[in-house]
Amino acid sequence: MFQRERDMLRHEWTCLGRLHALGLTERGRVAVVDFYGESLLVTDDGQLHALVNVCRHRGSQLMPTDSPPCGARAIRCPYHSWTYALDGSLMHAPHVDGIDPADFALTTLAADTWGGFLWVAESPRTTLLDQLGPIPERIRRYPLADLRLGLRFEYDVQANWKVIAENYNECYHCGPVHPELSRLVPAFASGGKDIPWEDGVPHREGAWTFTMSGTTERAPFPNLDEHERVKHKGELVYPNLLLSLSAEHVAAYTLSPQAIDRTHVVCDLLFHPVETVKDTFDPSDAGDLWDLVNRQDWAICESVQRGMSSRYFQGGWYAPMEDDSLDIRHWLFPRLQL
Repeated sequence: MFQRERDMLRHEWTCLGRLHALGLTERGRVAVVDFYGESLLVTDDGQLHALVNVCRHRGSQLMPTDSPPCGARAIRCPYHSWTYALDGSLMHAPHVDGIDPADFALTTLAADTWGGFLWVAESPRTTLLDQLGPIPERIRRYPLADLRLGLRFEYDVQANWKVIAENYNECYHCGPVHPELSRLVPAFASGGKDIPWEDGVPHREGAWTFTMSGTTERAPFPNLDEHERVKHKGELVYPNLLLSLSAEHVAAYTLSPQAIDRTHVVCDLLFHPVETVKDTFDPSDAGDLWDLVNRQDWAICESVQRGMSSRYFQGGWYAPMEDDSLDIRHWLFPRLQL
């Protein structure tokens, strides 16, 4: 079932991280990325391309999977020096005549951008914007594409990716699992019941962002409305991007399923470039809270994974305030039938 899920997910637009953090900052850049266990070269020749990291001659990897982002005018295979343009077309095959270069272009997947993130899909069934649905409109006043990485946390969580996504999508657990977070957002302590999530969640009096104190010296994002300047918004962007939007920073999580019971999670804390260039910039007030909350979540997700692995587990039950966590099943099951 895990492999079947990954085969299905390859056809969905999947977030592979921030363009800037991947080193895709200008024309002529190449980054090696993982796409559900497949190595890809993402290149920029004025347009983004996602190329399978396999030479069309004898199958050698073109670049090691641990290669750092780099500048390049072309991609040369280390085996026989077949050379490819950044769009994947074959430029040169030494000492070989009579072949049509078009027959030996690198295998290409679809690549696109939204919100400053890189998205890739294999033969996608729809456009990226169609897949995103109403989300861009709901968070349109947040300058997501302009934000810069201020702090990164990486975790190997011993739990299935769906357990993590479901956990993110409800706050019934927030009272017992996240006491510090619930002190910032008192509504979380009651399980998040009757909260108008799409309008944002209010903080306690005197707090307006997600730091240990609920405040910070950083300025709120410009152009937020009066509610967004004092509330928190969250979005689960299927299949693998989780966004927690505060008034002056965004916590962006990308989930990378590694095994049926293991998920690699990258948590990027993103800030306005006006703040990140300051000599006094210090994101640790947000980082201290998020790392604490993350570790609380991962511990309970791993506990759920262990419990679900019991031969005596008979399936769970969803309380009324957990209705949103059902969304992943509504999203996933129809796609597995295709």
